[in-house]
Amino acid sequence: MATRTAEARREEDRAAYDAFLKECPTSQLLARISDKWVGLIVSALTEAENRTMRYSELGRRIPGVSQKMLTQTLRSLERDGLVDRTVTPTVPARVDYRLTDLGGNLGHLLSSVKEWAENHFDEVNAHRELHDAATAAATADA
Repeated sequence: MATRTAEARREEDRAAYDAFLKECPTSQLLARISDKWVGLIVSALTEAENRTMRYSELGRRIPGVSQKMLTQTLRSLERDGLVDRTVTPTVPARVDYRLTDLGGNLGHLLSSVKEWAENHFDEVNAHRELHDAATAAATADA
């Protein structure tokens, strides 16, 4: 039996990933990065263009996010290697966040999705209204 390198084994494992399978780790990662708060936080940090953002800046930039959800999401992004957290020992402590190279790569994709949503919302909303009106009419006729 031929000996395989660690890189060859990783490549075989990658080829075996199938995000459509619930147990697949890529499915779990896809669920994480498709989270609303992840998308908005990563997009905000992407727009910061290689500078850091303070926790309070992120909270102001993302209306509707609670402190708990912002903290939870930032911790998960840090754990996943997408965000770097830097604490400066001042009074009060200063905490800055920035995307890692991996996070920046994801950020470009998520920013494109955010931009698509901003550019096509009116069109999607018009389709929703037509669909809802047709559904209501069909229900009334039944």
